[in-house]
Amino acid sequence: GIAVFRVPVQGSYIDLAVGSLFFIGASLALGLLISTFAQNQFQAFQMTIFVLLPSILLSGFMFPYDGMPQWAQFIAEAIPLTHFNRIVRGIMLRAASLGDVGGELMALGLIFLVTLIIATLRFRKRLD
Repeated sequence: GIAVFRVPVQGSYIDLAVGSLFFIGASLALGLLISTFAQNQFQAFQMTIFVLLPSILLSGFMFPYDGMPQWAQFIAEAIPLTHFNRIVRGIMLRAASLGDVGGELMALGLIFLVTLIIATLRFRKRLD
């Protein structure tokens, strides 16, 4: 976006990288949780579609978060992309620091911990 569309980054690249790492961790933990439910790779791929579509639609990426019904906002708070969108917008547009987006980082950290704990508890070693 910076090179092709000349989007200016008002904040720190390091802050953006730290926020991205939190998002990547939460997304990987969610993927790990999905893999504990799937019996093969094709099932895992199909399940990710049911996570990917709500993520795009409810995160505020395509539609404004404030315009969503209350129940949709409640679901959106459990989606990592919602918090990452707020982090990226804060750092890139408002020059926010990590302290300014600390609540979103904590939410991503909580999503990471909860999904990783559930995935660990669900993990079963199989030889089939």
